[in-house]
Amino acid sequence: MIVSPAKLRWIAFAVLLALMLPACNRGRGRVLEIAYVSGVQVNLRDRVAAVYEKAGLVKNGDRVEVLDRDRRFVKVRTATGQMGWMEQRYLVSQQVFDQLQKLTAENANDPVQAHGVTRNDTNLHVAPGRDTEHLYQILAGEKLLLLKRGTAEKAGSVTAARTVTSGEKTGNKPGERKEGAAVGDHQATPRTAMPHPVIEDWWLVRDSHARVGWVLSRMVDLDIPLEVAQYAEGQRIVAFFVLNEVQDGDKKVAQYLTVLTEPKDGLPFDFNQFRVFTWNVKRHRCETAYRERIEGVLPVTVTQEDFGKEGMLPVFVIRVPDENGKVSERKYKLNTPIVRRVLAPGEEPQKTIRKRPPLRRRH
Repeated sequence: MIVSPAKLRWIAFAVLLALMLPACNRGRGRVLEIAYVSGVQVNLRDRVAAVYEKAGLVKNGDRVEVLDRDRRFVKVRTATGQMGWMEQRYLVSQQVFDQLQKLTAENANDPVQAHGVTRNDTNLHVAPGRDTEHLYQILAGEKLLLLKRGTAEKAGSVTAARTVTSGEKTGNKPGERKEGAAVGDHQATPRTAMPHPVIEDWWLVRDSHARVGWVLSRMVDLDIPLEVAQYAEGQRIVAFFVLNEVQDGDKKVAQYLTVLTEPKDGLPFDFNQFRVFTWNVKRHRCETAYRERIEGVLPVTVTQEDFGKEGMLPVFVIRVPDENGKVSERKYKLNTPIVRRVLAPGEEPQKTIRKRPPLRRRH
């Protein structure tokens, strides 16, 4: 069969085009997935080898396209077109990024409970827990807004089992014989306390870039005003608020509400007492105006309300769960220096039952 020269030219063009297309695809790179850089900054390599050339640089939070995979490395392309290989451990998935975006949107209007500063470099997690996914890294010294408290088990950590005796419960030292007991008498029955997981506190925070996530509580120092921090009395301040300001001479001084708890992690409540500090303009000092011990949960909210003849007064709301977990609100107002409970419509004040002293019989 004789093939015309024109047809030969078309066949040659088709073969050449077929050879060129794979080469073009290799140049562009088929996108396997979208990922985000979780390291502070990572060099891109031109090859997966012990000796390589630097092909680019990616930073924390950068979006990249994954083009190829090795056992430990992935080939990526940045938004600016840089391509290179980097370690897989410095990348997180689109799902993790979406989870943090959702967390940020859901908590955009949460009331701020305290201000804090990071003690060390730390990660912003999608949920409480050291093993949960994280993307963004926060550097030491960054200011944070604290929103909520959470708890999580410390992975792989339990309290050590120890042997206790009945003597420890009664106040006697182990092995100590009670006065008057004969030698050989049974004094204490040893038993082993079972180990249990270590529970850690976490904070849901908003960073300086308006990103929201969970950080380990011990990584954050609360930026508490000195005038109230000195009255913590061994307790942990978990939240604090400026209620209002009063005029003292030529300056204005803040009056505070502080929320405190025991100085340990893993408690079933967020706080177990709160205190109101007012400013004595005559003595020029901070004083405790009100204190109440009650187990409550965050958030605490602070507003202002018009009370007619008393005028606009600062108001704060404490949330208290009952034994079934149902949360009720208790409102208080500050009319310096008096703090009083504001009852809800239909709510009756709690009656204080006073016991009468026993009658004395006449002889």
